[in-house]
Amino acid sequence: MKDKFTLRHMLKYCIQIDETLENYNRNQEEFFNSHIFRNAISMLIFQIGELANHLTDEYVENTVNEMPWYEIIGMRNHFAHGYIKMDNNKIWDTAINDIPVLKKFCEKEIDKLG
Repeated sequence: MKDKFTLRHMLKYCIQIDETLENYNRNQEEFFNSHIFRNAISMLIFQIGELANHLTDEYVENTVNEMPWYEIIGMRNHFAHGYIKMDNNKIWDTAINDIPVLKKFCEKEIDKLG
């Protein structure tokens, strides 16, 4: 039940990322020029990483071949602690390519978990 609750919140943030991208017409140049756009996307990715850290160990172990949970958590840690300077290209790539995959995964898993 905890994992389903967590996945629902992740899905909410994935949808918000998609809405934010749509509001800016998925314009990569605007992403690099607008701190508001970048910060909005970055905070949502951060929140997803924080939520991934709250999935049960059993769930992570059972799904790690489908979803790179440790990388998702690691990206959150970079945002939170500034271990490295965040790469805007990586953030953009995550929002455009990885978040849609996570969104579909969450939808499938929420249905599966009933």
